[in-house]
Amino acid sequence: MTQNFQIAIDGPASSGKSTLAKRLAQHYGYIYLDTGAMYRCLSLAASRAGIGPEDEEGLKKLLAGIEISFQASEQGQLVYLNGEEVTRAIREDQVSNLVSYYAAIPLVRQELVKRQQEIARRAEGIVMDGRDIGTVVLPQAQVKIYLIASVHERAKRRYLENQDHQYSDQSLEEIEEEIRQRDHYDMNREESPLRPAPDAVHVDSSELTIEEVQDRLITIIDEKKREKAENI
Repeated sequence: MTQNFQIAIDGPASSGKSTLAKRLAQHYGYIYLDTGAMYRCLSLAASRAGIGPEDEEGLKKLLAGIEISFQASEQGQLVYLNGEEVTRAIREDQVSNLVSYYAAIPLVRQELVKRQQEIARRAEGIVMDGRDIGTVVLPQAQVKIYLIASVHERAKRRYLENQDHQYSDQSLEEIEEEIRQRDHYDMNREESPLRPAPDAVHVDSSELTIEEVQDRLITIIDEKKREKAENI
């Protein structure tokens, strides 16, 4: 295994980042870090504590007392907030509607990015997905992917996921509008806006199955691994 090999996957909401990152981590035997879940955990904790996005002092104290961890299970990766399993809770509408606001706050991003970088530094191989992985969190990553899909296709995926897991009863039209608003906010926020790294490989998954996208990413990654091996 190549020492400290890093794969960064960025892209807008519901572009398939997490699903593919998990599959790639399993394929290569690497650690998968769900950065989005970390921001969702913070948003859930802040909501429960009544701490709004404008309360920086409150958020600073909250962050100091938050422990976020992950555990593999037969049902998939479980997410824990201070020892409480919150895998389902962080995917509900209340958190989904708040996470962009908390994730845009500099002190929140700085603290969680620091944690993400420390995990990556210790790993032999890691796959990380989010919106600023290739540009901010892992700018030195050997592989950077920018995954995109049409708004309609991403809304359809979110709708089907909600139906399967009973996360929400939103209509397809409501989700489509929510994703448009989320894209605009993420791309125009001051702190770590969503954008591809200059050296990222763009992959459009709109017309591809998840298996086809996975095969394409494996081809890209294997080529980068060969290049790295040849340069050692």
